[in-house]
Amino acid sequence: MDREGVIRGIAGPVITAESKVSTRLYEVVKVGNERLLGEVIRIRGPFVDVQVYEDTNGLRVGEPVFFSGELLSVELGPGILGSVLDGIGRPLDRMGDEGDIFLRKGFEAPTVPRDRKWKFIPLMERGQKYFPGDIYGVMLDVGGLEHYLMIPPLERPGTIAWIAEEGEYGAGDSLFSSTDGLTLQCLQKWNVRVPRPFKGRLPFNEPLITGQRIIDTLFPVALGGASVVPGGFGTGKTVTQQSLAKWCNADIIIYIGCGERGNEMTEVLEEFPHLKDPRTGNPLMNRMILIANTSNMPVAAREASIYLGMTLAEYFRDMGKNVAIMADSTSRWAEALREISGRLEEMPGEEGYPAYLSSRLSQYYERAGRVKVLGSRERVGSITVINAVSPPGGDFSEPVTQASLRLSGAFWALDKSLAQQRHFPSINWNLSYTLYERSLSDYFKRELGEDWNMLTLWLRELLESEKRLQELVQIVGRDALEDLDRWKLHLAWLIKSFYLQQNAFDDKDAFCPPKKQKMLLEFFREIDDRVTKKIRDGALFSQIHRISLPLWLERMKGLEVEKMETKKREYIAELEEELSSLEVIQS
Repeated sequence: MDREGVIRGIAGPVITAESKVSTRLYEVVKVGNERLLGEVIRIRGPFVDVQVYEDTNGLRVGEPVFFSGELLSVELGPGILGSVLDGIGRPLDRMGDEGDIFLRKGFEAPTVPRDRKWKFIPLMERGQKYFPGDIYGVMLDVGGLEHYLMIPPLERPGTIAWIAEEGEYGAGDSLFSSTDGLTLQCLQKWNVRVPRPFKGRLPFNEPLITGQRIIDTLFPVALGGASVVPGGFGTGKTVTQQSLAKWCNADIIIYIGCGERGNEMTEVLEEFPHLKDPRTGNPLMNRMILIANTSNMPVAAREASIYLGMTLAEYFRDMGKNVAIMADSTSRWAEALREISGRLEEMPGEEGYPAYLSSRLSQYYERAGRVKVLGSRERVGSITVINAVSPPGGDFSEPVTQASLRLSGAFWALDKSLAQQRHFPSINWNLSYTLYERSLSDYFKRELGEDWNMLTLWLRELLESEKRLQELVQIVGRDALEDLDRWKLHLAWLIKSFYLQQNAFDDKDAFCPPKKQKMLLEFFREIDDRVTKKIRDGALFSQIHRISLPLWLERMKGLEVEKMETKKREYIAELEEELSSLEVIQS
């Protein structure tokens, strides 16, 4: 039976209720006659403050509050892949099936569908011992993906008394029972604010391959790592994250539209179902979960949405999957935190954000990582976090960006001036950095060869020298530079235009595998070596400038890896021929 209280005050999404029973922090409550979903966020004697995850218009003082005795949890099981959820885990497509075009107050629907059945294949036998995290069966999920069914992580070891035979089962059907009385179905619940346990953390020694040249070459992120993508309006945060969602080597993608504009989320919902997964050829949505909590939805649910996304990611991580979670953006989440804090009349910190902003962010980031998961058989899974941040006016010194910086290992700073030049991804190579380069060096050395680190070092030094030369140009002008310096500036422009810049809408250029990145860098390096030698021998930059290098580079970008070596030799031979025909001015 529900335990009741009474509304005593209303302040936007925060209501004050008088409780007639003992309550606990983060307990789920149903507020008012419409039973709006909420959560206890502060307890003061007999009075509790509740943040309501729905629109509170129409609520009145004196209406009842029902305390459930449970914490905010999400159902985990087959059928959640390919779904679109709101910030608290309700499936939006089922709301649409009922004919509603707006979020209906008090709407309830299970996250795991009850009207579907999945083929179950047992992987353990009667009489076999089990441990927390063990996989006892598999169900074929959306697109044929193997969805592992696991012993809940907090259960005790035991012995199987009965396990279902191979066949089709629904969410409510029993599949497993133990001699201790444990009964399991294909779904389980988990509190979204509590991290799922694991055996131990592993080092960051494998990269998340994104296919974006500027990221994989200069600012790689490790599997299980965390990266921040800060940028002002129009710098391409959303397109960058969508490109990563499509092309990165993660098994599962969790995409959180956290307080973003409705039209942006609509584009995601319209485009993603039609995108083909480059790995399988099936719709990309088959291995994605979208959490849509747009800016016109109730603000309190925005605060819960990133914990919901992280819990879903941990569930698939425990199956041994590599999961990438993308939140767009944590600034909107922090704004929701600030609004709720203001309603509670808490002491504000910097720029009005609550003093606990950093600790809340750290609770979220610390749930990422590459780990050994629970179970008698060793499995490894990872959660990689890629969070967009929307600093007001592009000011990276504001609190959310700075707090995110301290908690992440890769920083991909988006530059408005690059975006205005139509240079995408607009990642500023002078402001961005990564802390994973050293831990990933062995992997790249093993996969791409000993000279990979030398190539990336050469590229960094070139971009650094271009920055110094540009400062000099502002003083003396480009024509006053020596020919060799003018060539370095031109080479840096070629690299920015044909290597660091990438077209997300071009099938041949949207994804660039690491081997292709290496071959392009080798091509640039060989061009530089030969041209530099010719200029030192007396050639003028004006002569070099006439060589059709941009045409060759554009063609090289569109080639498959297998054809690049042959074409590279042809172009280098053609370059040698053109250089040898130049008249050298003897000093």
